[in-house]
Amino acid sequence: MRLFVTGGLGFIGSNFIRYMLGEYPKVSIVNFDKQTYASCKVSLKDITGSKRYHFIKGDICDKKAVKNAMAGCGAVINFAAESHVDRSIKDPVVFLKTNIIGVEVLLNVAKSMKIKKFIQISTDEVYGSRLRGSFKEGDIMEPNSPYSASKASSDLIVRAYSKTYDFNAMITRSSNNFGPFQFPEKVIPLFITNLLENKKVPLYGDGGNIRDWIYVMDNCAGIDLVLRKGKGGEIYNIGAGNEINNMQLTRTILKILGKSDKYIKYVKDRPGHDRRYSIDTGKISKLGFKPRASFQEAILSTVNWYKANQSWWMILKKEY
Repeated sequence: MRLFVTGGLGFIGSNFIRYMLGEYPKVSIVNFDKQTYASCKVSLKDITGSKRYHFIKGDICDKKAVKNAMAGCGAVINFAAESHVDRSIKDPVVFLKTNIIGVEVLLNVAKSMKIKKFIQISTDEVYGSRLRGSFKEGDIMEPNSPYSASKASSDLIVRAYSKTYDFNAMITRSSNNFGPFQFPEKVIPLFITNLLENKKVPLYGDGGNIRDWIYVMDNCAGIDLVLRKGKGGEIYNIGAGNEINNMQLTRTILKILGKSDKYIKYVKDRPGHDRRYSIDTGKISKLGFKPRASFQEAILSTVNWYKANQSWWMILKKEY
């Protein structure tokens, strides 16, 4: 099958492309990416020469470009999104354009071209915050940032296409991802790279905000499972059950790198900061999903990757 992957130069998208080409010798991929500040072509340098991989620069809001690039593909997996919460607070407009209008363009073109499967990559942040229990796929969405609101909106558009046009579209909502090739503005690579530069790490508020962390390749495996076994019109939560607060996360990274708490810089909490995310993954578990990586093994591997690939992230940090 020929897959149309959008945002494939980003963190999860690039890892997904590498995963799929490694797992399936008969799969080929068209990578359609706008090449924004968070894209990095070097992330896929090792597969650039493959006959099964083709890169096209383009914007998902550009209907003509999308139609031309999507020709001959059998499935669409949409990773393309503006995703940094702090940036969405400062300037929501670009988030609304890419994450809402862009998704509608993709759906419209995919429907007209009779694409067999469409997967929208969403986030657990659409549910909002929950102090107890875990969100299930049918729970009400209560997003608390412009970013998560834009993702919730796109989820509703995907649902509408599925119901109105009987279009085979699905949604995955993963918990917080981490691993290699993550842009260094996100918390884990930011903290790792700051410490490698002997700089302090900015910890919001009291550090008590809780997240479920999933290793990116486990999420890729979950998305692949939904692509193969998922049912049209359905939503699938993908998480790993690694709920820890930001203080615990920070101290784990400090310990790995041999740093003390004096490297923590407490900063004012951001507006609308969700206290806890937690998702129920029973639905995708019934498809056979089970995370392979333990958090401790994966975070150590991630730290070591950033230590070994300083030339990759140093250039990116200088640019943003």
